[in-house]
Amino acid sequence: MADDNVLNSINIFSELSDKECSKLQKYFKPRNYLKNSMIILEEEYGDLVFVVNSGTIKITRVNDEGKEVILALLGPGEIFGELAILDGEARSANALAQENCNLLAINKEDFLDILKNNFSVSYNLMCELAKRLRKSDQQIEALSLSDAEHRIGVSLLNLAEDMGVIRKGKVTIQNLPFQQDIANMAGTSRETVSRVLKLLENKNMISKVGHTLVIPDYTFFKQIFGKSV
Repeated sequence: MADDNVLNSINIFSELSDKECSKLQKYFKPRNYLKNSMIILEEEYGDLVFVVNSGTIKITRVNDEGKEVILALLGPGEIFGELAILDGEARSANALAQENCNLLAINKEDFLDILKNNFSVSYNLMCELAKRLRKSDQQIEALSLSDAEHRIGVSLLNLAEDMGVIRKGKVTIQNLPFQQDIANMAGTSRETVSRVLKLLENKNMISKVGHTLVIPDYTFFKQIFGKSV
């Protein structure tokens, strides 16, 4: 069973009181997934919505060439699997455990009941979906129109927004995904990612030590690679 602190840390439930969270906790069932476990399979039907309690979830699709394309990396407090619940269609993407993960699962009926009876949750979910749509539009534009450096820059920007911690204009991304995963996000090769990361380091736009990446001037980085749609 989920505890109140966990529910309060979930983005779409963040505006609920402790008492309201306590009433909802009975609907959430904990589930553990080992690294590389498939949680959701594209084009299958399902009746569960998942919330990330700990770990990272990789949302992917397979393109016409049979290559994995990473759509998003989700961390604690984020929700996935809700689209198939809302429209009754098949799953639109795969969800894979990037590492050992603890998730909270809620069934379709209970999830829809919460949305009907809690305006703030419904509103926050709409905001989350709008945010994802903007990010998808940005990613589509980058993949279709931009060179490799810009595509990788957009991917790093998305990682900064999803996983980064900002302090005094500087963003730090701990546990940066492997270069092959970044390549799958940007629609390019691992070798190109390695070359562009070194290029960005030479331009002092990023610094990288191991799996920690720092963007020293996030505002400038966003001006170069970000675009509102």
